[in-house]
Amino acid sequence: MPVIAVVNRKGGSGKSTLATHLAAYCANSGIAVMLGDVDRQQSTQTWLRLRVAQRRPAILGWAVDPKNVLRSPAGISHVILDTPGGLRGLDLARVVMSADAILMPVCNSVFDRASAAECYTELMTLPRVASGRCTVAAVGMRLDGRTKAGEVLKEWAAGLGLPFIGVLRETQAYVRCVEQGLTLFDLPAAQAQADIAQWQPILQWLGPQLQRTQQAADPVRRPTQPSAKPSTPRVNGVKPVQGSVSNAARPATQRKNALAALAEPPGRPSIAVRIGNLLNSLRMPRFRQRNS
Repeated sequence: MPVIAVVNRKGGSGKSTLATHLAAYCANSGIAVMLGDVDRQQSTQTWLRLRVAQRRPAILGWAVDPKNVLRSPAGISHVILDTPGGLRGLDLARVVMSADAILMPVCNSVFDRASAAECYTELMTLPRVASGRCTVAAVGMRLDGRTKAGEVLKEWAAGLGLPFIGVLRETQAYVRCVEQGLTLFDLPAAQAQADIAQWQPILQWLGPQLQRTQQAADPVRRPTQPSAKPSTPRVNGVKPVQGSVSNAARPATQRKNALAALAEPPGRPSIAVRIGNLLNSLRMPRFRQRNS
């Protein structure tokens, strides 16, 4: 199944806002989505509890331990992961091993850019990212549309070779929605039209992941069932050994030869004599033969 992780080492970069909105977009689109929270603060889980009271399309919550292999429950087709700040080393590698796409929210400050650049450099050392199996892109967060912050971030990302796919402006609409367990995707279209338009290039970049179905993305390998074999006819209630031919199917000459082959060779004691000798050696009485 597709897994989209929101990653940035810098705290307060907008990871939870990005993750909750992506999960709500999936839920409102009829996608069975799970919002996994790798952050110890469990911010998205608090948001999910607020969302329950709103009676919006369900989003399943999942508190993830970053030190364990990430495996979601059955019945989920997409997973959005909200990760903690300071993610690096083995914890970062474990998240990348589970992710198909990574979104990196970046605010326009020298501190945010430096932290994001360091994180992207480490991501590129991981084989899954370096080979392109896990794609990475940056999103400008909380930008003032009256400034050139978007252009600054775009040039910064180009210098790193990091795809820069969109910007989200600074607005109180995000704050008000999160406080109620909602997102912009839960509001009437006319009420959030300008901000929803900023999401279009982001959703377009994520299109290959969002359009993947659970069956195509994470096929369940089931053990191959042996093909049904034609039943072998029983003869007198006894099923012949596989590969053999029943006596009823043998010609009379073959049956006669088979019986002859089972006969005791000349000069060799019969089976009855050998059993009797064995009983004698064990000092056990022989069975008495009944006279007919």
